[in-house]
Amino acid sequence: MRIILYTGKGGVGKTSIAAATALKCAIEGSKTLVVSTDPAHSLGDSLDIKLSPEPQEIQENLWAQEIDSIHEVEKGWGKVQEYLTTLFTSKTVKDITTEELTVFPGIEDLLSLLRILKYYKEKSYDVIIIDCAPTGETLALLSFPEMLRWWMDKLFPIKKTVMKIARPIAQPLMGIPLPSDNVMDEIENIYNQLDEMKHILSDREITSIRVVVNPEKMVIKEAQRSFTYLNIYNFNVDAIVVNRVIPDSVTDDYFKVWKDIQKKYKQMIIESFSPVPIFYAPMFEREVVGIDILNRLGDEVFGSNNPSRIYYNTRTQNISKEGNEYTLTIYMPFADKKDLSLNQKSDELIIKVGNIKRTITLPRTLLNYTVKGARFEDEALKIKFGGESNE
Repeated sequence: MRIILYTGKGGVGKTSIAAATALKCAIEGSKTLVVSTDPAHSLGDSLDIKLSPEPQEIQENLWAQEIDSIHEVEKGWGKVQEYLTTLFTSKTVKDITTEELTVFPGIEDLLSLLRILKYYKEKSYDVIIIDCAPTGETLALLSFPEMLRWWMDKLFPIKKTVMKIARPIAQPLMGIPLPSDNVMDEIENIYNQLDEMKHILSDREITSIRVVVNPEKMVIKEAQRSFTYLNIYNFNVDAIVVNRVIPDSVTDDYFKVWKDIQKKYKQMIIESFSPVPIFYAPMFEREVVGIDILNRLGDEVFGSNNPSRIYYNTRTQNISKEGNEYTLTIYMPFADKKDLSLNQKSDELIIKVGNIKRTITLPRTLLNYTVKGARFEDEALKIKFGGESNE
C-alpha cells in the first residue's frame, strides 16, 4: 500500500493536486481513496460532488471521503465521549450541544490518523491520497503521536493507578464523575494505535509527503520551513509540485511581468528543494473544478509517470547535537568542496558550491547560533553551529 500526503500553504491548490493524483492512480488501475483531513473541507467542491463522512465511490477504482469530526467521535471515541458527556451534564452544561463540546481542538487530527490506520490494516485500498490541512496543521497532525508519547509513558501508568485508588473517595467529594477503568483503557488503546500510525507515517517505503507551492515568495518561504522540519523528523518528501505556472503559450503583454516574476521564483524553488524532483502544473483557462479538468491536471503534472511511485527516498537534511554544538547535515550530491561558500541571512542559510546553490530555512533552534565550520563527507555537507550569539 502507498500513502501520499499533500500539504502546502492555504490557497496553493493542494486539494486540486490531491484529487488529480487520485484520479490518475485510479485510471491506471490502483484501488484508490482520496480523503480530506482539513476541517474546512474543499475536496467535494474540487470534485464537484457532495461527499459523505464515509468513503464514497466516485468512479471505477476511486473513492473519496471528507472526515467529519463529530461523526468520527461517535464511531471511535465511544467511552471517552460518554464520560465527557456525563461530565458536562453533571455541571449543567446545557446551552450548547454536548456532542460539539466533546470535539475538542486537535481531535480531528487524532481521529483522521486512526481512520487511516484502519484502512491500512484492512488493506482496503492500494493507494490512499490525503488532502491535509495547511502546512502548520499538517506538522501538528504528523507530530501528534510523538506529543502523546511522554505523557503516556511517564504519567499515564501513575494516573491510572492513582485514579483507581482515589475514585471511591474523591468522586463524592468533588461532585463530578471521574473516568472509569474502561475510559482509561480506551485512551491507552487510542495511544497504542497512534504509536502504530507513527511508524507507518515514517516508513519511507509506504508514506510520502508532497509539498504544493505557487511561484510566490511567501508561499516558498513557508514551504522551505516545513520542508526543513519534515526532513528533521525523517518524513519522506518525495516531490514538490509547483502549481499555477503561467504557460509559455500565454504571450499577452498583461502577463509578461508575472511570467518574469514566476521565472525568478521557479529558480528559487529549485535552489530550495533540490535534489527532490519537482513537477509543474499550469494555470488553466478556467477554474479547476470537476472530474474532466482534474484529469487534465493529473496528466499535466505526471505525464506518463506513475503518480503513486516513490520519486525520492533520501533524507536531505538532518540535525544532530553534541554538547553545546549542533551539526546540520545537508545531502548535496555532485558538489565540489573547493568552491564552497556559506552565507547566513536571518533565518536563511545560503550555500553555494560551484554552480550549485541551496537556500535552507533554519529551524528556530539554530537561529541563535553561528556557523563554526563545514566539511564534505559521503556526498553531504556538514555544517557545525556553536556559541550562542548575542543578537
